[in-house]
Amino acid sequence: MNKKNKKLITITHIPTGKILARGFEGWGFMAFEGNYYIRLKYIKTTGFQFSYIPGFCIYKFLYIWLHLKVTNYKEEFIAWMYIIPNPLLPFIWFRIGLPRNHHALKIEIENV
Repeated sequence: MNKKNKKLITITHIPTGKILARGFEGWGFMAFEGNYYIRLKYIKTTGFQFSYIPGFCIYKFLYIWLHLKVTNYKEEFIAWMYIIPNPLLPFIWFRIGLPRNHHALKIEIENV
């Protein structure tokens, strides 16, 4: 019997060593367009803060930028959350978006 391997993804903030998110790739930890959209249950930090600076995507709609603030360190504009999301893309609804390619993030993917 051939079991499909699951991918455990860990996203770490390199300057502080803090784990920001960890979970299995799938509905709650969705890869889409070079980013990860992550349900709050997989977020492992309380350091994300709304910036109240909006952004707009022509087909994903309205989002707010998030900053990461951890002990003695602040990383600005590292994440975002769609607050008025496209109803056709439910996997981005009210989830934190993190880029796959960011100088301050380390993405580790483990097949389990």
